[in-house]
Amino acid sequence: MSADTADLTKVDSAVSGLSSSPPKDEKKGHRRASSSATGVYNINDLEKEGKELQIAKETQKLNWKLNTSPATLDEKEALKKFLTNPPVKKIDLHFPLGLEVTARNLKGVTVKDALDAIYKQYRKKADDELENPILAGFEWDKEESWTRLIVHQKKEGAPSGGKKKNKKGGDDD
Repeated sequence: MSADTADLTKVDSAVSGLSSSPPKDEKKGHRRASSSATGVYNINDLEKEGKELQIAKETQKLNWKLNTSPATLDEKEALKKFLTNPPVKKIDLHFPLGLEVTARNLKGVTVKDALDAIYKQYRKKADDELENPILAGFEWDKEESWTRLIVHQKKEGAPSGGKKKNKKGGDDD
C-alpha cells in the first residue's frame, strides 16, 4: 500500500509541475514575431509624425482589369513591391463612387494586397457592369485624408499585345 501511495504522490507532483510549466515565453514570443515586420508603420503614426507617403509607380502601368484575379498579371515583380513607401500595415482604398476597401498586411501592404482587396469586391461583376474596368493607379491626397488612397480607373487599358511592348517603351515619363 505504501508503494501505491508513493506513486500517487509522484504523479500528483508531476501533474502540479506540468500545470505551472506551460506559461512560458513561448506564446508571447511566437505572437510577437508574427505581429509585424520591422520598418512597417501604422498609417496613423505616420500621420502624427507628418511623414509623406510615396506610391509605387508600377501600379500605373499594370493595366489590370478590376474583375480579374491579380494572379493573371504578367508583371509578377511589380506585385511583390510595397504599395507605399514607407510600408504600412493597412491602408484604405477609396473609389470615386464611394466604395472603400482596406488592404492589410502586417509585413507591409504590397501591390498584390491592394489588388486582392479590390478584386474581392469586383470579382462577381461582369465586364459590362463596370463603367471603368481598368486600374489607372492610386493617388494619395493628404489634404483630403492621410490614411487612404484614391483609386483611379479608366475605360480601357493598353491593347492586349501592348503589355509586352510596354516594358521596352515604358520610359516615356
